[in-house]
Amino acid sequence: MKVRVDQSLCTGHARCNAIDPDLFLLDDVGYSSIDTVEVPPGLEDHARQAEANCPEHAISIEVD
Repeated sequence: MKVRVDQSLCTGHARCNAIDPDLFLLDDVGYSSIDTVEVPPGLEDHARQAEANCPEHAISIEVD
């Protein structure tokens, strides 16, 4: 599973980072700093929670 963040939609609410700060890294001003990242085993639920909680729908999940 991969998680993708559309940087053009991210407005820095950081809800994803609150769910899992190791999976959803932020830049110096609080915006997501990831583009696409492989979700480590066991963190799939965190990725799904972040996708569901992003107010801008900037997060999407790709299943391999």
